[in-house]
Amino acid sequence: MRGFWKLTSVEFKLFLREPMAAFFTLVFPLMMLFIFGSVFGNKAQYFGLGTVDLSIPAYTAMIIATTGLVSLTISIAAARELGILRRLHATPLTPISILTSQVLVLFLMTALGMVLLIIAAKITFGIRFNGNVFSVILGFLLSSCSFFALGFVLASISRTARSAQVMVMALYYPMLFLSGAAIPKWVLPEAVRTYGQILPLTHVVNLLTGLWLGEPWSAHLKEVTVLVVMMVVGLIVSAKTFRWE
Repeated sequence: MRGFWKLTSVEFKLFLREPMAAFFTLVFPLMMLFIFGSVFGNKAQYFGLGTVDLSIPAYTAMIIATTGLVSLTISIAAARELGILRRLHATPLTPISILTSQVLVLFLMTALGMVLLIIAAKITFGIRFNGNVFSVILGFLLSSCSFFALGFVLASISRTARSAQVMVMALYYPMLFLSGAAIPKWVLPEAVRTYGQILPLTHVVNLLTGLWLGEPWSAHLKEVTVLVVMMVVGLIVSAKTFRWE
């Protein structure tokens, strides 16, 4: 276990030394919060909640996609290309420990991004919350695990860090702007909202927003089913296709 925590500490330091990853995980969502909060305010209008209140689960979905899809995929592809994965695989650490350390760091940074959002929104806009804390945490865990599984699939099939970057950006930006994560869904045309239903991030936004509003899990069986299937299939596919070199 000592080796695992040492590797996790190193991975954490490497993440913070990567300015783009840290910026889009911790800073960019806060920028979006303050910009749209200043424009729309936080007057109660949807189920007793305001625009800023409802933006917290949406921006949390953005952070999940950033870490699970972008950071995880590119970092693993780069480590494989540079031979880092091969050298780590040759150490006494088990393969599960090596990969778990990467996931743990990204999960903690994802959670930190959400916590910073809530603190900033509470101090600045006095956000309101109608849901159950434990339900939101469980939804956050499910959503994060589903996107980590997707990230492992993409990392498994990417031969280089450059090809991984092209692949994830082709997926990330359409999801970011068409799922309701970056732009509120009610300002999007009906055709765009319909198309957005095929995007995985849309189901994360819908689930987290519903739980934030206090809706029961039974009202989001579709979202839960999609995310669970994505997680299970992603784990199976990545287990069969993952390469250390």
